[in-house]
Amino acid sequence: MKIYLVYYSTYGHTYKMIQAAAEGVKSEGGDAVIRRVPETVSEEILSQMGALDFYKAQAHVPVATVEELTEADGFIFGSPTRFGNMAAQMKAFLDATGPLWAKGALVDKPAAVITSSSTQHGGQESTILSFHTVLLHHGMILVGLPYTFQGQMERNEISGGSPYGASTIALAGEEGSREPTPNELEGARFLGARLARVARALKG
Repeated sequence: MKIYLVYYSTYGHTYKMIQAAAEGVKSEGGDAVIRRVPETVSEEILSQMGALDFYKAQAHVPVATVEELTEADGFIFGSPTRFGNMAAQMKAFLDATGPLWAKGALVDKPAAVITSSSTQHGGQESTILSFHTVLLHHGMILVGLPYTFQGQMERNEISGGSPYGASTIALAGEEGSREPTPNELEGARFLGARLARVARALKG
């Protein structure tokens, strides 16, 4: 059972959540394959954004190709929010999957989504929903984060996570100052484990 975790991350918050989700996949006996989508911004711009160090730090992660997606039994996608939508880098990658759509290559494959926003109300849910539109066009089966994950009811701290998927809050203007909390990471692990179980059941 091979689960592809395909992400874009600017400062590393989404990547940390993807790593936690991969732990969840492995806990269910799945093969967690982590891939990053191609960067579309120059290193000069990344440097001005304060994102160049992380860009270089993830160089060991292979860049995803459209063709290899057909090998997956399921997917977890990750992207930070961009005005309530997925990042342009992720959208560009998904837009290139037209040939797979034409062949129905991803139909009936389960998929989940992880995101990160700069503020508590920074569009986490709408970003995940922006993924759902694309995934449904591919005929995928959506997998969310149900309330059986007890951290969903957390009231003692500001925390990401919703029925739509796992998420974290990075804090605007303070990039890197807030790492994903234990509760947020546990939500990602829970989501990864659930996705793996659903993929196993569908593969049957």
